[in-house]
Amino acid sequence: MTLLLASSWGDMDPYFGKWRELLSGQPGGIEVRLYPDELGDVRDITAALVWDPPPGLLAGLPRLRLIQSLGMGVDHIFKHDDLPAGVPVARLVDPDLVARMSEYCVHSVLHYHRDADRYDRDQAANRWNPVSHPAASTRRVGVMGVGAIGADTARKLKLLDFDVAGWSRTPKDIPGVAGFHGADGFDAFMQRSEIIVCLLPLTPETEGILDARALALMPVGGGIINAARGGHVVDADLIAALDGRKLKFAKLDVFREEPLPKDHPFWTHPKIRLTPHNAGITNPVTAAAEVAENYRRVERGEPPNNIVDPARGY
Repeated sequence: MTLLLASSWGDMDPYFGKWRELLSGQPGGIEVRLYPDELGDVRDITAALVWDPPPGLLAGLPRLRLIQSLGMGVDHIFKHDDLPAGVPVARLVDPDLVARMSEYCVHSVLHYHRDADRYDRDQAANRWNPVSHPAASTRRVGVMGVGAIGADTARKLKLLDFDVAGWSRTPKDIPGVAGFHGADGFDAFMQRSEIIVCLLPLTPETEGILDARALALMPVGGGIINAARGGHVVDADLIAALDGRKLKFAKLDVFREEPLPKDHPFWTHPKIRLTPHNAGITNPVTAAAEVAENYRRVERGEPPNNIVDPARGY
């Protein structure tokens, strides 16, 4: 078996080099090729470790037996409609990645809970202006998507005494976290949440879920933190909600087009903070063993761990 590392992004070589080093060093060794320079005879390739794979690449690997995502999301794979039939797609669930993502989300909630932007403005103006802040127990935070990352984020926010609720497709039980699910629970969830943290998988059902209608349900002065996928947000509706003073802030790590175009209004909007899709980058040091395990499982004729249901998209 040979594993191909591939991405349509142009800046992956140093990162992929580390992956190759660690995968090659796994027990028994794994033969690793880097796309595109080392593609070679495609009949040798039986597994692909990918992030946003180039169009048509996977369909052109006739002996492929595993498509392994480099992250927990798989929408970058399922956006291709020519995936080889019957080849399992696995997402990567790494505790280090979960911790990095929840750290980003908790930090962002605390930033707005303590109104850190106010003090940036005061410092710039040489202004001494102490103000009090509400207790965390009175701040209602809603986590959209309570899978591995969302559940970890919700638990950590609860430990800080925030009033936390979660919303998901199906019921989830997290001690101390109010549960909402499905279409029937969506409106009540949005209405009670001053700060929304979006950690949903991107599927046809969640595309554009944070639109004008949903944002209008939120309390005045609230805001959103999106560390999931840019496709969850309707950009024009978010800007309208911020300009209309319905919302006070937005913290965005993901965008419909990445890198974010230089002329996009998000760059200069005074109520938006941006980060370049780095809330959580998969660490090969901690995740290589999981990739190697799935590689070996497929080699033995076993199904990979964390296999994705194509019908659900996660």
